[in-house]
Amino acid sequence: MEFRTKSGTTLVYDDRGPSGGLPVVLIHGHPFDRTMWAPQAEALERAGYRVIASDLRGYGESAVVPGRTLLADFADDMAALLDHLGVERAVVGGLSMGGQIAMEFHCLHRNRVSALVLADTSPVSETDDGKAFRNRLADRLLGEGMAGYADEVIDRMIAPYNVTALPGVAAQVLAMMRTTAPEGAAAALRGRAERPDYRESLAGAEVPVLLVFGADDTYTPVADGEALHRMIPDSALVVVDRAAHLPNLEQPERFNAALLRFLGELQCRERRSLPGGALERVS
Repeated sequence: MEFRTKSGTTLVYDDRGPSGGLPVVLIHGHPFDRTMWAPQAEALERAGYRVIASDLRGYGESAVVPGRTLLADFADDMAALLDHLGVERAVVGGLSMGGQIAMEFHCLHRNRVSALVLADTSPVSETDDGKAFRNRLADRLLGEGMAGYADEVIDRMIAPYNVTALPGVAAQVLAMMRTTAPEGAAAALRGRAERPDYRESLAGAEVPVLLVFGADDTYTPVADGEALHRMIPDSALVVVDRAAHLPNLEQPERFNAALLRFLGELQCRERRSLPGGALERVS
C-alpha cells in the first residue's frame, strides 16, 4: 500500500493483521527495507496483532529523497502514517537506525507510544569522528554504489558463522543492501550523523521497553544493551545467542518468542505485575 505525506513523499507500507489488534510498528535499519521484518510480521499477525511496517523514505519501494534526512523526518513520517491509518497509540519498535528512529519518535510523539522495542541500537549522539565517518561513507555510496559496501559489512550485519550456516539469510541481507538507493542511504547517513542523545528521554520513559541484542554484535555490543537496561526504569533485556546485528533474521524463532512474550505481558499489565530487573539469555 502507498501513502503520501504532506511534504509529498510517497511511502510504501504493509498493514497486516486484525484492525482491532494491538498495533505494532516495526522500523527497519540501514540499509535495509521493511522485508527484514517478515518473520516477525508473520508471527505477530498469527498471534492477532496488527503489524505496520513501512519502507522508510529513501529505502525499499518508498520515494528516494536525496540530501539529508534527519531522524526527526523519519519519525514524523511514521506519525503521519499512523494518522493516515487512524492509529492513536502503538508499540513502536526498531533495529539499529530503526531503533534510533523509535527513540526519536518517543521524544517527539511520546503520547503515541504504548511501549518500545529497541534492538541492537544505541541512544548516544554521534562523536565528531563518527560524524566524519558517516559523511565520508555517504560520499562513497554516492560515488560507488552499494555493492562494495554490502560485501564489506555482511559479516558484521550477521555473524560470520551465520554467513556460512544461513546462506538464505545472507542472500536476503545482501540483496536488501545492494538494492537500496545510494541517494537515500547517503541522506540517512548525513542525518543520522546529527542525531541527538536519547539517554535522558529514555531514563524518563513511562512505558515498558524491550531491549534485544545479538550476543555477537560488534556494532552495538551487549554492553550497550546492559547500559540501556540499567538506565530505563521499566525495561527487560534479552540477549540472543548465535546472532550479531540482525538477531530477528539470524534467530527469528528466539527473537519472536521474546517479542511475543513482551507483548503478552504488556496486555496483561493491568491484571498482574511484571517481574522487574531480569536479564535473560536466549540460547
